[in-house]
Order: sequence, then structure tokens, then C-alpha cells
Amino acid sequence: MPVTDTQPMQTLQQLAINTIRMLAVDAVQKANSGHPGLPMGAAPMAYTLWMRHMRHNPRNPKWADRDRFVLSAGHGSMLLYALLHLTGYDVSLDELKNFRQWGSITPGHPEAHLTPGVETTTGPLGQGMANAVGFALAEAYLASYFNRPDHEIVDHHTYVICGDGDMMEGISSEACSLAGHWGLNKLIVLYDDNQTTLDGPADMTFSEDVLERFRAYGWRTMQIEDGNNTHDVHNALLAAKSAGDKPTLIAVRTIIGYGSPTYQGTSEAHGKALGVEEVKKVREFFEWPDEEFYIPGAALEHMREAVEKGAQYEESWNEKFAAYKTAFPELAAEFEAAQRGELPNGWDADIPVFGTEKKIATRDASGQVLNAIAKHIPTMIGGDADLAGSTKTLLKGQENTGKDKTAARNIRFGVREHGMGGIANGLGLHGGIIKPYTATFLTFSDYMRGAVRLSALSAAPVIHVYTHDSIGLGEDGPTHQSVEHVMALRLIPDLYVFRPADANETAAAWRTAMTLDKAAALIFSRQNLPVLPASDQISEGVAHGGYVLADCEGTPQVILMGTGSEVHIAHEAYKTLMNEAVKVRLVSLPCWELFETQDKNYRDSVLPPRVSARVSIEAGRTLGWQRYVGSEGIAIGVDRFGASAPYERIYKEYGLTPEKVVEAARSLIAGK
Repeated sequence: MPVTDTQPMQTLQQLAINTIRMLAVDAVQKANSGHPGLPMGAAPMAYTLWMRHMRHNPRNPKWADRDRFVLSAGHGSMLLYALLHLTGYDVSLDELKNFRQWGSITPGHPEAHLTPGVETTTGPLGQGMANAVGFALAEAYLASYFNRPDHEIVDHHTYVICGDGDMMEGISSEACSLAGHWGLNKLIVLYDDNQTTLDGPADMTFSEDVLERFRAYGWRTMQIEDGNNTHDVHNALLAAKSAGDKPTLIAVRTIIGYGSPTYQGTSEAHGKALGVEEVKKVREFFEWPDEEFYIPGAALEHMREAVEKGAQYEESWNEKFAAYKTAFPELAAEFEAAQRGELPNGWDADIPVFGTEKKIATRDASGQVLNAIAKHIPTMIGGDADLAGSTKTLLKGQENTGKDKTAARNIRFGVREHGMGGIANGLGLHGGIIKPYTATFLTFSDYMRGAVRLSALSAAPVIHVYTHDSIGLGEDGPTHQSVEHVMALRLIPDLYVFRPADANETAAAWRTAMTLDKAAALIFSRQNLPVLPASDQISEGVAHGGYVLADCEGTPQVILMGTGSEVHIAHEAYKTLMNEAVKVRLVSLPCWELFETQDKNYRDSVLPPRVSARVSIEAGRTLGWQRYVGSEGIAIGVDRFGASAPYERIYKEYGLTPEKVVEAARSLIAGK
């Protein structure tokens, strides 16, 4: 007999769980694309978490002290979308029916900037685990900074559902090792232990003792043998929330595709629609009406209780915050501004202006600028991959994170670039942490590229600092000399990549990156560089992504351009050509992405289309420079790996010299 609103054949709880399952089954089937297996198996634990433990407000998804939920196994996105719809978020049933379709807010994998209630963009496995560590670290730091005795305005948990694939990815190991080291006790992970991956049984490739591994990381671990037993899930979550000084991993044995007579427990349930006939069998298994997207009224009414509960949670917190605001008005104002992501007045007041009297590496200038900014922004935190002495990103006078120590502004990530990037994304998406930053050598951006790509995709306001930016690294040789990395980062959409030419451009790059609402990469030199002649245009020019650094009278015969440490080489060539009475313009293009956002009039004023004689110079791959030098110009760069030698010798051998720039310019002028 089919389930009806007036005569339910199942308990209310089971009815709600099966509603989650069937919405996922129907959405995937309608799209003929998706992953039904995880929602079918994990629905009981997800229901228990969302309805009995999570403090959230569906009508205000950005309430500051909400619990955060991360679906690290993002392929199971319909689990999350079903929960969002049923609990009253602004995700309509039509959006579920539009799953994976053009223009919907229910894409194949969750996207933080798109769907109300989605905290972070997941799908590439392991990233959500690292993001969750960042969320938990943000909570711990903000609690330490803002909370006062009897006034705990920051007090929430971070919950995760992950799968076997998350456990296999290295980024999870990096991040979870740190979570245990730091003692992030408000981080709770539900491991959907269904022993199945896309290709088949997990034991083809994965036979380790996961719980033992996490215990070695310093986590508390628990195991539930039957994922359909919501009583056991509930009790485990209760215990996890009282775990003291450790994060908790709860391994929940589930059956992928539960309810599918043909495919449950197999990889066939993982990543494709079940098929019309199988869906009929699933309906029969759950005693479900033969109706697509059927939602029993009793189940919907039950799960919509989250709306009233959420309002009560937030109202209770509002009362607590009002008392806090009375007791600590300045801190309260600071908290509110931080939650809005606002920079305080005077945040850039102490950014130094550098004189031309001595050379300075842009990494050194960056360290000075970072410290000048951060001293005005107490919730600006960040760190490095065991390279602080080289990246110059330590905040002076501030403490370091360490064993069971999270309330520190200098985050010591250790040699964990990928985990660092994923954690920083969590810090940026949490709210309240202003412009978290990471730091490592540019060549190691490869190790964290997946996380950097997601910084850009999810508009996480993270600043990634990269030093030792080219063959200018010198004796360390080609393994550490970045050749392709600047251009590779420029290929990531919505990532603003800055390669400043000197100390003052470095200051302007930091100032600009701090005001962007998107992710940025700041790229700095190891070697000392001249400070270019002071110009009132530097700050505004960098904010525009490119500008005229030095010019001639009238229309130039040739335009020289570059970024970073090679601009001073182009400047020397500029002076030589000017002495030869050649009309020449020198252009610095520190951020291509910003330059491309300027209107055509501005871009043409910097690079007049009528001047086709153009020479670029950059100590990296030349592929890509054609957009600025054109088909008739010359791009000077490095299209092979570097070498081990003093950097001055390498630059000479590779043709990165003023003489080569002058020679190229003369050849173009002569060819006219």
C-alpha cells in the first residue's frame, strides 16, 4: 500500500529519510546524470545531523554563529539539495527538478557562491575536508579573540560528510593531521564508509585501517556498524560534541544505493541514473507512490520545523550578542565589521613608501607591507608551508600555532602546500577572518593548484603569496626555478595574479588585493631589485593592472613592457633607446586580470593599437604574451627549464638583458 499523507506506513523519521532518498533518485533520473548512491546510503546520518544536532537558520543562511556543514563528497550533491529544500532554505522544488541544468542553483557539485546554505564549493575529493579544518580553525581563532567570560558569541561546530575517495586523497591527510595537532575539538566528520568507489569495491585500492590512522593524527574515533540506525548516529554525535580537546571521526557503515534491489552495494549505484525500471523497484522497496518528486506532507511539515528552530537559535544568539554589545561595544562593532568583511578605517595608513637609494627584494618589501597592514586587522591570519624565513610572511610579535594551540595569528602549516590552500579557503569562506593568506615558493604552487583553483571558483577572499618567482632563484636550480608557473596561474579564471616590479609596486599590489572580493596570487622575487623612480601613478596604475611607467613625447615608435623583476631590465633598455632619440614607452603590467577589466579606452591609452612594434620581457614562458605584443611583436622569456648558477649568469645566458631588449626593439623599428 503506498504511503499517503493521511495514512503513513512509516514512522515520521523514516518517512523524512526516505523523502531525502527519493528526491535524490528522482532528480538524478530526471537529469539522467548524477550520483544517487551516496544520498541513498547516507540519508539517515544526514537527517540525524540536520534535524537533531545542527544549529542553523534556513531563513538566514549567513547567521554568524551557525554550525557549518561541508559535504566533502560533493558528488552526492542531491543529498544536500534535498536537505536544503526540505528544511526551508531558498531552494525550491523546481530547482531540484532542474538539477544539473543550465541556469539552476543545483549544479552537479555544490558551489558556495551559487546556492543558499552551501558553505563551500566541493567535488574535487578531499578539498571539503581541508575546508572544514579551515572552518573549525576560524571558529577557534575568532572565539579566542572575541569571546569573554559569560559572553561566548562564537561557539559553533563544523560537520562534514565524507567518503572513501576523500580519505584517499592526500589533501585530507595533510589537513586532518593538522586538525589533530591543533586539537580542533569542534570539528566532527561523518565518514560514509560504504566500501565502494566509482570503479568497484574500495578494497581494490584501499585496505588501511582508517580509524587507526586518525587516532595517530590525534583524533577521537568511533564506529557505527549500521548506518540506518539513527539512534546510534545520534548518540555518536552527542559523544563527539563532548570530545574535549580532539576532533572526531565517526565511521558509519552504509550501503551505497540502499533501496536499489539491483545495484545497492555496488559501484553501479555510484555515478549514474538508476534507470526507469530500477527506479520503479526502488519505489516498491520504500513503499513509495509512483510519482516523481513526491514529498509527503507530513515529512515536509516535520523537516520544516527547522525554520522555527533556526529562528529560535538565532534569536537566542541575538539576545546574547546584545548583552555582549552593551558590555563590549568596541569589540562588538569590530565583530560586526569583520563578519561583513569590511576593512577598518586606516588599515593601509602604515604601508611604507620605498626610496630608490637601495635595492630590495620584493619578498622583503612584501613582508614589511604585510606587517603594516595586519597590525590594523586583528582577524587577518595566515601562514606558510614551513618557509616563513624565506617568504617573509611571519607577523612580527604574534604567536604561532602549535600542538593544541589554535589562537595564534601565524599559522604554521608545515610542509603541506595542498592542505594549506584548502584550509585557507575554509578560513576565507567562514566569515570574520579577513583576507587569510598562504605562502610558499612559486614552484610549489603546483602542489596546491587544486585548492587555488577552488579559491577562484568559490570567490574565497584568500591571498596566496608566492616568492622565489623565477630563474632569479639562482643556484637552487631548475627543480625550484619557476618557469611556467606565473602563466599557469594566469590561466585560472577569476584569480588575480600580481607580479610587481619593485617594492612600491609590491605595496600597491597588497593594497589592491586587500580590496578585491576575489582570490589573489602575489608573486615576489628572491633577488634584490632596484626601486624604480618614484611615480604618482604606481598605486593607481597597479590598481588598473597596467600603466605607463615611463614615456616619450608624442606617439612612441616602440613599446617595451614587462612584469616583476624584468621591468627594471626593460627600464634600462628604455633609457638606452631614449638616449638614441628613439621614441619609446615603458609599460608595467603587474596584473593582467585587472588590466583586462578596464574599459577599452584605458587599455588603448596604455597600449595604443596603432603602435605594433612591441617587446615584452618576463622570466617565464612566453606563451600568452602574444595578447599584448601582437603578431608583429617580440616576447623575450624562458621557454625551457632553468639552470643552477648565480642568477646574474643565468639571466645573461638566457638573454634576459637590456641589450637583448634594445636589440629586439631596434629590429622591430627597422622592419617598419
